[in-house]
Amino acid sequence: MVDVGYAEAVYGEVSVLVGANRGTYPFGNSLLVRGTDAALVVDPSLSLVEAAPPADVVLVSHAHEDHIAGLGSYADVPVHVHEADSAALRSREALVAGFGLPADAAASTDEKLRDHFHVHGRPDAVSFDDGAVFDLGGRTATVVHLPGHTAGHCGFLVEPDGFLFIADVDLTSFGPYYGDVSSSLADFESSMRRCREIDARWYGTSHQKGVIEGADEFRKRLDGYAGVVQRRDETLLALLDEPRTVADIVAHRLVYRPHVEGAHVEPVERRTAERHLDRLLAKGLVAEVEPGRFRTT
Repeated sequence: MVDVGYAEAVYGEVSVLVGANRGTYPFGNSLLVRGTDAALVVDPSLSLVEAAPPADVVLVSHAHEDHIAGLGSYADVPVHVHEADSAALRSREALVAGFGLPADAAASTDEKLRDHFHVHGRPDAVSFDDGAVFDLGGRTATVVHLPGHTAGHCGFLVEPDGFLFIADVDLTSFGPYYGDVSSSLADFESSMRRCREIDARWYGTSHQKGVIEGADEFRKRLDGYAGVVQRRDETLLALLDEPRTVADIVAHRLVYRPHVEGAHVEPVERRTAERHLDRLLAKGLVAEVEPGRFRTT
């Protein structure tokens, strides 16, 4: 008997293929959706590398390695992604460039994506846009563009089941991640508001939190998740009680805990700090008191 590497949980006719350790990175949760005419897989993860279920089409929520590691199992199956993430899905080089890493770290990351996540690029990937509908026969999956995490990050609403897959709007205590080159804090907040407005029976996430049942419970958890962004603002405002540089803010950390190490930490912290700082400057809550030094007003 083949060890498939995932557990299957069923919601209507939507199967969530739960990755190892509840889908915690580097693993993730994938979807299998069957209609009368076709079946689709969403975000083939590492858990699908050895025993992927058959599918007629693959949808990718966004071009990050943990969401595409199992694509090799679908070499002859059409793969679709939002236009804004299409370059990163088609080319591993473009994917790595989007992380904005120093040259030496970019080289080692490229090797990791190739050797551990089996990422080789899908130059045949077809792009979709917001509102695109995939008809499987008696069941549809509609694209819901939710940018911010990446420019092309998307969810998928499966009907008639009422299952909204929201990918890396993942509701974890880590909070929203908008540290890539193409990420956007403003877009992520707008996407969370859009999620809040969609009534569904189930809300599926890519990591750890799994599936939340009921709009009220989902909105409660979404509010807590969005609150992490507000706490980052508050942390930054408190830090700027005295003049600080961006380097000072990066060293203090808004995103990662002090024990977290890696070449990705500094660039992610810097982009996150700059995005919060720009917002607080625009609101007049912070001012540049001398070149490169900022303080609350």
